Amino acid sequence: MSIIHTFSGNNLDRGDSTRHDEKKLEKLFESRKAKILTFYELNPLIENFEIPQLGWLTKDEFAELKLSEDFSKILFLGFDRDQSPCFALEVNKNIEYKHLGRDLCYVDSREIATEISENETGILAQAKSNIEWNKKNKYCSSCSNPMEPFRGGIMRKCLGCNLEHFPRTDPVVIMLVYKNDRCVLGQTRLRQKSGFYSCLAGFMDQGESIEEAVRREVKEESGLQIGEIKYHSSQPWPFPSSLMIGCHAEATNEKIIIDKNEMTDVKWFAKEEVILALKNKSKILNVPGPIAIAHHLIKSWAYN
Repeated sequence: MSIIHTFSGNNLDRGDSTRHDEKKLEKLFESRKAKILTFYELNPLIENFEIPQLGWLTKDEFAELKLSEDFSKILFLGFDRDQSPCFALEVNKNIEYKHLGRDLCYVDSREIATEISENETGILAQAKSNIEWNKKNKYCSSCSNPMEPFRGGIMRKCLGCNLEHFPRTDPVVIMLVYKNDRCVLGQTRLRQKSGFYSCLAGFMDQGESIEEAVRREVKEESGLQIGEIKYHSSQPWPFPSSLMIGCHAEATNEKIIIDKNEMTDVKWFAKEEVILALKNKSKILNVPGPIAIAHHLIKSWAYN
């Protein structure tokens, strides 16, 4: 059975055919069925129920806020199951929503992702990544002229040379290295005082397969050689826009040689200690929580 990770499970129909009609997108935004999700400093508006939810605004509620309706800043996310068109927009001030009669506030994206539903974490990832990409890519990387967004924000076109730019997704391999009943976990400089260890990981290079990237990154960070590699699952990671590609990798040797430029520590852990860490009972090891694909890579190895 496949795993639906946090930031996956987006159930919106992204409306590819609709995106090519700019006038239709504007009409959809003006329709009474339109839903708008606002962000402030890349954090989403949340409605505080017993189980928090994304704080979608109706078109009437959005109009009450009297925000600038510059359509170039409004991003089309797609259609929900009721065929309501869904949009995202970043506002430049922390707006009060009390007059709407709803308990709404902006919450840190990473923090709220552990509380909202699976499909809403996927929508959050889509919206946050697209907002951030549009903010960071206002000028053409080829000729430096300004660009304008098209297709609801998934393409920007240069006003000078007409070059089309599309959002980038950075592929990252993340792997649990193991041999028999031990696995390898590493520690970065930011976590060296907390006993926190995680899977080895790194960005893929151009012209490199997943398997080649796994072998290269493991060798660079630990000096270990890898034999069999099995794909496990993947996870979008919108900080800002990575795709984590999770694998299990079997080591063929045991001697670790640490790259001090990248890691402060890399070492073997017995399966028994890892299981204790997953239960938050280990005195020497802390591992990532369920929000991260690393947790699931570790867990699936430890219990199988």
